[in-house]
Order: sequence, then C-alpha cells, then structure tokens
Amino acid sequence: MQLSDVKTIKASPETVWAAILNPDVLMQCVPGCQSMTGSVETGFEATVKQKIGPVSATFTGVVTLSDIDPGRAVTISGEGKGGAAGFAKGGAKVTLTPVAEGTELAYSVDASVGGKIAQLGSRLIDGFAKKMADEFFTRFQEALEGPAEWSEEAEAQAEGNDEAPKKGWFKRMIGA
Repeated sequence: MQLSDVKTIKASPETVWAAILNPDVLMQCVPGCQSMTGSVETGFEATVKQKIGPVSATFTGVVTLSDIDPGRAVTISGEGKGGAAGFAKGGAKVTLTPVAEGTELAYSVDASVGGKIAQLGSRLIDGFAKKMADEFFTRFQEALEGPAEWSEEAEAQAEGNDEAPKKGWFKRMIGA
C-alpha cells in the first residue's frame, strides 16, 4: 500500500528538520505511541497500541532514520510485531522544500502488514494506513504551528488585538 501527500508548515526548514529528528516529537506524533527510546544514530525502540477493525494489539518495534540529507530529506522506517495479531512494516520518504509560507513537507508512505491483521482485508488496512499517516503528519504540523483552529481565525483576531497566534509546543520549546 502506498500513499503520498504534501503539507505546508509555517516554520523554517531548520525548525522542521530539528523536529523530525526529535524523539519527543516523533513520540507525540505517532498515534497510540506509549514509549519511544533511542537516538537518530542508533534508531528508536517504540511501543504502540492500536486497534485495527476488530483486532487490538500492542506493537513493539524499531524506528530508524536513513537516507539522511540534512535539512532536506530523510526516510523514516518502522517495523513492529503485535504478537498473535501479526506485524506491520512501513516507511515514509520525507522531503523538505523552503517556500514563502515556511516549509513544504512532502511524504510518500509505503506500508505492509501480515498475520491476523492482514486477514482483515485490503480496504480496511489501506484506510487504516492512510488515517495513521494523515494523523502523524497532522500532529507533526500542529507540534510546530499550534492547533489548526488557531490558523486563519486566530491570525485575523490577533491583528486587531496585537496578539500573536499560539505556536506549537515544539516551536515554543526551541524558541523559534
């Protein structure tokens, strides 16, 4: 199963790059992630709890970053085992491009599953994989920009109140 999308993030490419290499950001962005330890160099060990259709499982696995082109591109790969539920493997090739609004983040995801999960049918699995990828990158964007509801409405209100829209938690943390 493959899918791709593009998001424009209102942050500099340097800030987006720092966030995509940060394990705290990755943990917050992976839906159902309960723990993540490790480093960019050695990879991350993660525990993720998910429900796919009628199958609920806790996956333990490894996330690695490869094909690193600093500030421009990275491949995020993961493989997890969910015991009797089966396994999931996937990766996302992420590229960053500076644009007037901030940074264009393009991603292409490739995922596969096996075991009981695979017996659920490709339509359910494809829908779940798309939802997971969308949720990850939406959470990533919110970590940098703040909640989506703050975007245009907050900017319009802020102009009249001399207030700036809320930043995402990662941008506040690094002071960007």
